Amino acid sequence: MNEISRLPPPRDGAKEPRRRRYARSGPFGVIDIGSTKAVCLIARLESDGEPRVLGFGWQRGRGVKGGSVVDLEEAERAIRAAVGQAEEMADTQLPGAIVNLSCGQPESRLMHIQWPIGGRAVTETDLRAILSEGRRRAAEDGRETVHAVPLGFTVDATPGVEDPRSMICDTLGARLHLVDASQASLRNLGSTLMRCDLEVEELVSSPFASGLATLVEDEKHLGCTVVDMGGGTTSIAVFADGHLLHTAQIAVGGQHVTNDLAGILSTPVAHAERLKTLHGGVHGGPEDERDFLPVPLLGEDEHHIARIPRTMITGIIRPRLEETFELVREKLDAAGLGKEAGARVVLTGGASQLVGAHELAARILNRQIRLGRPHPVRGLPESAMGPAFATAIGLLAWGAGEGRPVLDIAPGPDHRRGLFGRLVHWLKDRV
Repeated sequence: MNEISRLPPPRDGAKEPRRRRYARSGPFGVIDIGSTKAVCLIARLESDGEPRVLGFGWQRGRGVKGGSVVDLEEAERAIRAAVGQAEEMADTQLPGAIVNLSCGQPESRLMHIQWPIGGRAVTETDLRAILSEGRRRAAEDGRETVHAVPLGFTVDATPGVEDPRSMICDTLGARLHLVDASQASLRNLGSTLMRCDLEVEELVSSPFASGLATLVEDEKHLGCTVVDMGGGTTSIAVFADGHLLHTAQIAVGGQHVTNDLAGILSTPVAHAERLKTLHGGVHGGPEDERDFLPVPLLGEDEHHIARIPRTMITGIIRPRLEETFELVREKLDAAGLGKEAGARVVLTGGASQLVGAHELAARILNRQIRLGRPHPVRGLPESAMGPAFATAIGLLAWGAGEGRPVLDIAPGPDHRRGLFGRLVHWLKDRV
C-alpha cells in the first residue's frame, strides 16, 4: 500500500493531499550551480505535499564556465555564500543538497535491451541486471551514467508494461534512457561541494529540472521540448508519455550575448549586461534609428561617453540568438525523435526573456512556442520566481517527489563512505 492510500479521505471540498513517493521529509536543500549565478533554496514539504521555501540565497556565479567548474576556490566562495544566506534565513544547517547537473557535457542515449527470463517470474534482480547492461553498453572512457530511466517494458509480445515485476515471460524487453557526463567534471563538482562541507545527495539534469518547474502535465504526456537558455549554456529536454526522453546541451548562453555587446561596443561587461537587460531585443522599429543610448568606453574616463542607436544593440543580439536556436534545431534533428518531441517548445531561463526571442524561436524551430515561468512556490520571494530560477525551482519539485520514474530501484548514496567517496560511488551505483 502506498503513502497516498494510507492517508484519510479528504473532507468535502478539501484538497486531497498529494504527497508523493520518494518525497523528502524534514528540511532539505537544493543548489543550482550555474555560470552566472549560484542559488540555494531550503524547503520543507507541507501536509499537501507541496514545498514551502524556508531560506533563499543567491550569489553571482564565479568559477564556473559553460556549466562546469573551472576554478574550485571561486566556485566554493559563490556556493558557500549562497548556502550561508539560505541557512541563516531558514535557521538550519544543510548537511547536503540536491544539485543540478550541467557539467561534463551531458549526453542522452536511448537503448533497447532484450533480457532472457526463461518462463519464470520477473524479479527486481532482473531489472537491476538490465539497467547494469544498459550502463555497460553506454560506457565510454571517462564517462559516468547519472540517470538511467526505464521508459517501458515489453513482456514477450506485450508492450507498454511499466512495472514487470512478478510477471511471467520468456523474454523481457526494456527501453532505457540514460544520461551520462564526463567523470572528471563530476569529480570536480563533488570536490567543490566537499570544500563547502556539503554532500551531493542527488544529481538532477538541469533541463529536466527546468521542465518539472515549467511544464503542465498534458505537455509532459503529449510531447514537449524545454529549451533552458541559461547564462553559459542552453540546454534541452524532451518529454513525452510523462517521461524524460532526451537531453542535450549547447555551449552558448546569455553571457555570450553580453560578451558580444561588450566586445563590439568596447564597453565594460557590466554595462553590456545592463544594455542587454534594459534595451536588448531582436526586433527593431523605425524609431530605434533615432533613439540613441549612452555607452561608456573601455579605458576612457567616466565623462567619455559614446552614443549609439538602439538598432545597433538589436543588430548585435539577433545573430547570436539566431545561432542559438539553429543549434537547438540541429540537436533536435540529430536526436531523431520525430513526433515524440511534440509540436510545442517551452522557452525558459534568463536569456529567454529578451524581447522577441519567442517569435524568433517560433520561426527557426517551426513549432509552437511559449515562455515558461516556473509554477508558484510558497515562501519564495517574487524576485526569484522568474524563468531564470526555473532549474532551482525544479530541483525543489524533484525533492517533493515529482518526476520520479514509476519504477525507481536505483540505490542512493552510501552514508558509510567519506563525502567524496559517496559522490563517486553514488554516481556508479545509480544503475
